[in-house]
Amino acid sequence: QVQLQESGGDSVQAGGSLRLSCQVSAYNYFTNCMGWSRQAPSKEREGVAALFRSTGSTYYADSVNGRFTISQDNAKKTLYLQMNSLKPEDSGMYYCGTLPYCNGVPPTFGNWGQGTQVTVSS
Repeated sequence: QVQLQESGGDSVQAGGSLRLSCQVSAYNYFTNCMGWSRQAPSKEREGVAALFRSTGSTYYADSVNGRFTISQDNAKKTLYLQMNSLKPEDSGMYYCGTLPYCNGVPPTFGNWGQGTQVTVSS
């Protein structure tokens, strides 16, 4: 299993920005689709953003589209999530994840790290 290490979570006021990072131990067949999911205490886990490395296609949840940007640095084996105009409903534990493929919408992923906490105050 690929090892994933998330970082960058913090507490921020509404309207602020954060940049999450995910260090990937290695690229293989299981990392063709990479991205982020999140879970708030009162909500189910939801896919946030995904990047299909094979094609470069990106996918975003409607709730974050236009505010979040997913990107990667292959040389550093790092995945990023730039989060702007943060809202209180963006609060939750954010997980980096991988799959062999992307399927048109951000998945919750079957392989993920231990997460990084994001708290947005109103």
